[in-house]
Amino acid sequence: MSATANVTKIDFYEVLTVSRDASDQELKTAYRKLAMQYHPDRNPNDPAAEEKFKECSEAYQVLSDPDKRAAYDRYGHAAFGGGAGAGNGGGNPFQSSPFGQQDVGDVFSDLFGEMFNMGGQRKASRVQRGRDLRYDMTLEFEEAVFGKEKEIIVKRMEACIECHGSGAAKGKAPITCPQCKGAGQMRFQQGFFSVARTCPKCSGTGTIVSDPCNVCRGETRTSREHTILVKVPAGVEQDTRIRYQGEGDAGMFGGPTGDLYVVLNVKQHKFFERDGDDLHCMVPISFPQAALGTEVEIQTLEGTATIKIPEGTQSGKEIKLRNQGVPHLNEHGKGDLIVEIRVATPGKLTKVQRDLLKQLSETMTVENTPASRSVFSKVKDIFS
Repeated sequence: MSATANVTKIDFYEVLTVSRDASDQELKTAYRKLAMQYHPDRNPNDPAAEEKFKECSEAYQVLSDPDKRAAYDRYGHAAFGGGAGAGNGGGNPFQSSPFGQQDVGDVFSDLFGEMFNMGGQRKASRVQRGRDLRYDMTLEFEEAVFGKEKEIIVKRMEACIECHGSGAAKGKAPITCPQCKGAGQMRFQQGFFSVARTCPKCSGTGTIVSDPCNVCRGETRTSREHTILVKVPAGVEQDTRIRYQGEGDAGMFGGPTGDLYVVLNVKQHKFFERDGDDLHCMVPISFPQAALGTEVEIQTLEGTATIKIPEGTQSGKEIKLRNQGVPHLNEHGKGDLIVEIRVATPGKLTKVQRDLLKQLSETMTVENTPASRSVFSKVKDIFS
């Protein structure tokens, strides 16, 4: 006696491994995970995986539709008769049902549209921004301190005068791409999915230039020299960048123009060194000048100045001349000039000088024992 098998379909919520009160987003996330796991392209020649894929697709097709889900929650699989959920074991789970027809492509377009570019076709824009340019300008030290105006010549790409940047010959215009018919994309079937790719002939723009301009040869731009007046403000430093908006290469197909960056290289001064907005220099004096004190005239960037050397000045002492440094960039005021005093020891002496120094040394004694630098700064007290 043979028994007739009673085939019972698995609950759709169990198929998707979600609760009966799952939200639309939870349904979508669960289905995406299962569909990618059991997709036939990932599991070739695996009937079990194919069956799982059909089950989860059928479950999501019903539960993702509010009307179908409501009917399923009330009547179960009986709500669909011979349509979706009829238990036809291997039949197409996307056949027509009392609630309309849904194609598997619609389901995947909703879930994976962005991932596989299955959404609406979008043409690539022909408009391209022009390239930024760099110009290296060398300045004298004084030019960086006080500012300078200089004319420079920049070679850049500008819109073709002949075709006004269209790339097409005079009196002509770009035509619709014959390969993609103006769509900008070509569609290819890859297994279960329809994949869109950028049209190789028009690079996604949907149009091509059949009769290129005889001047720019369809490139829309030509190279030309352009003169620009560069205004260097007072107080700039090494590697300062000055931006000139819209002075770079022209854009493609009406795109915005790039910018020009003037990068400054400042030469070194023969004796001034710069630290921010302060200037530093060194002035040598003799031992008698250091011991007795004196006045010394020194050169500054704006002329000369007299500094007073106090009696008993030690080598390494710094004297600050305020507002004799570099102007603050885009602000009022200046830095300082800091003069370091160095006591110079003569390398050669005349007989008279030697005799005088011997006489002096007999009246002055210093203990030549090691001491900290802070103690050494007080040595001048010995000579007071």
